[in-house]
Amino acid sequence: MSTEEPVYWGLNARSYCTLIHVSQLSSFVIPGLGIVLPIVLWIAHKDQNEDINQHGRVTVNWLLSLLVYSVICFILTFIIIGALGFIVLGLLNIIFAVVAAVKANQGELWVYPLSFQFIKR
Repeated sequence: MSTEEPVYWGLNARSYCTLIHVSQLSSFVIPGLGIVLPIVLWIAHKDQNEDINQHGRVTVNWLLSLLVYSVICFILTFIIIGALGFIVLGLLNIIFAVVAAVKANQGELWVYPLSFQFIKR
């Protein structure tokens, strides 16, 4: 009888959830990857583990909210203030991803502030 914890792409569930949050920062390396990678990580194992499903859901809700806020900032760039909005969004994305990853590593679910609930629990 085996009591081994299941692994997801070589990681335990807690580390995998942490990776979902941190993966949004991959856009600094390859633009757009920070949107695609967390979604792929979530979809790959959301049906196998409820924690992964929950962490992926809050991350995707934040990414969709970030997209909405970015469109608003783009429109506001025509009256200059949108550029400041993009800077604030970039900083919030980094801070939120790090906080969520730390919480996930501690086994907690952290819902991103300012995110709309596009995908319900």
